[in-house]
Order: sequence, then structure tokens, then C-alpha cells
Amino acid sequence: MKRYIYPFEGFCEKSSIESGCWVSLESPGTAELSSLVTDLGVPETFISDIADTDERPRTEEEDGWLLTILRIPIEIIHDEDVTYSTVPLGVITSETQNIIVSICYFETRILPDFIGYSRRKNISVDTQANFLLRLLHSSAVWFLKYLKQVNVEVTRSESALEQSISNEDLLQLMKLQKSLVYFNTSIRGNEALIGKLRTIYRSEIDDDLNEDVMIEMRQAYNMVNIYSDILTGTMDAFASIISNNVNTIMKRMTSISMLLMIPTLIASLYGMNVELPAAEKSYAFLLVLAVSIFLSVVVFWVFRRLKWL
Repeated sequence: MKRYIYPFEGFCEKSSIESGCWVSLESPGTAELSSLVTDLGVPETFISDIADTDERPRTEEEDGWLLTILRIPIEIIHDEDVTYSTVPLGVITSETQNIIVSICYFETRILPDFIGYSRRKNISVDTQANFLLRLLHSSAVWFLKYLKQVNVEVTRSESALEQSISNEDLLQLMKLQKSLVYFNTSIRGNEALIGKLRTIYRSEIDDDLNEDVMIEMRQAYNMVNIYSDILTGTMDAFASIISNNVNTIMKRMTSISMLLMIPTLIASLYGMNVELPAAEKSYAFLLVLAVSIFLSVVVFWVFRRLKWL
């Protein structure tokens, strides 16, 4: 989907490209990407770099165009490996043409929310550098939002595991742990990117806005570390519980086997084809049965005292 937004005019939307336009592309088609190269002269290598889902936050300059790649969080609904992840958002700027192009190969909630929030607050940016900072600020806010959802899901999984330990709940915790790793690396990359932007744009950056972005990034980074530590402790605790439950079950099974072994041993001895005490007596069977029951009860009492049963 292609949209023509004008961030220098209060993020209003028009139907054509003019000076100061922000061309926003989400899940773009081949024709839309080709038009960027043919109509605007955007370097084709920039477009292919943004398509790499593992691309880290960085900047690159070519033919008067500046490529800035940042990582933004997304929620993945139909994925068996991870619930939350991050994807690259490429922002291509040119001072000579006064045009901003953003490309994201995934549909996200960040860009529509960023545009809507800027309109509600009547925000207008004055430089391309501040536009990039506001995008980074929006990404940090969404990191925090998704981290709160991760915390809620961790709490839900913990409650379910307290009732009954199941593989599904443990796998869900593993997915959330993997998401936190993705968030951690992306936030650190975005923080480093802010320093690069200050070096590139220098006097064009609003210091107050830059400080606000850094505060949000640090808060997101701290929350990621806190939730990651909590989740790691939770996983270790449940791993210990599972191991302890297995040991308890094995101990009980061993105790039951020993209880059953006593009458089996006595019956085996009196089943031998040799002369045995009281073998000719009429009460021999009852005697063997009584001795087996007595010894089993004694062993059962001992095991109960030892808390093996």
C-alpha cells in the first residue's frame, strides 16, 4: 500500500508527489518498488537491503540518497515459532529532492498509529532528521506496548502451569523468551542508530526530541532486561519443579515395585520342587499368604515413615 503523506504540513495526505512528500509503502508490490527506481531515482540496492529481514539498524549513503534502517516490533499471529518479533523499516531521504521514502515489507500497526497520533497532536516536523527521530520514538513506544502484552502472557502461562504443567504452556514461554531476545537486540541497534544520526545531521536535530527518544529507548531496554530475567527465572523454576516431580514419581514407582517383590519372592520360594517347612500342612497356603501380607505391611509402614509413599 502506497500513501503520500506530508509531515512538514501536519501529516496531511495527498494524491500526488510534491516537495516535502513522504512516500510510505507497506507490503509493496513489484510495480510500486520499480516506480521508486524509475520515477524518483532511488538506488535499487537500498530496496534490496530493506528486503533482508535480518538487516540490522544502520545508515548508508549513495548517489545523494541516505538509507536509514531501524527495527520495529510486530505481532505475529500465525507463527508457531515466535509471537512477537522485529522487522526492518527502511527510510530513504534526499535533501536535494526533499522527499522521504519509507519501505516496510510487512503490515504493521506502528506507521498508521504514528500518522494518526501526529495528526491528533497537530505535529509538524521541520527537518528530515526530526522525522527520523519521531519514527524512532514511535518504535520505542510500541516496544513498550508489546512488552506489556508479553508480561500479561507470561503471567497467564505461569497461572496455567501452576494448575498443571503442560508442554503447550512451556512452549509458549519459550516463544516469549525468544521474542524478548529479538526486542533486546533491536532496541540496542536503534540506540546506536540515534548516535549515528546525531553525527550525520548534527545541528538539524532537536535536542529535546533526541532526549525524549533516548529516554523511551532506555526504558524499553530496561523493561526487556527485567522481563527477560523474570522469564528466565520462571523457566528455571518450572524446570526444577518438573525434575522434582519426575524424581517423586520414580521414587513411588520403585517403592511399589519393592512392595510387590516381597510376596512374589515368597511365592517363588514355596513354588520350588524341594522339601519346604510346613509344605504338607493344610494351612501352608494361608501361612504363606499371611507372611507375605505381614511383610508387605511392615515394608509399607517403613516407606511411609520415610515419606517414600
